[in-house]
Amino acid sequence: MIEGKQRTARRERLKREIMDYVGDNPDCTASMIAGALAVDRRMRNHGLTARKVGFFIPRFCKDIRYRIDSGSGCRIYSMAED
Repeated sequence: MIEGKQRTARRERLKREIMDYVGDNPDCTASMIAGALAVDRRMRNHGLTARKVGFFIPRFCKDIRYRIDSGSGCRIYSMAED
């Protein structure tokens, strides 16, 4: 599949913004990430939802690790410790 420049640029920007947010706010959920990016960082036209962010992180953000919260059952994201 041939990828266009705009698709690649959007993916790289989203990856960079997610990495920055998780680096600044460890132990956050996908809904917190989606809300912050859509409202605070003005990425409204990307159509971000918690579900999309949850699928995006394991595919493209290899430096972010998650654990399952025992109380709520949702994923808690933080940067990988090397």
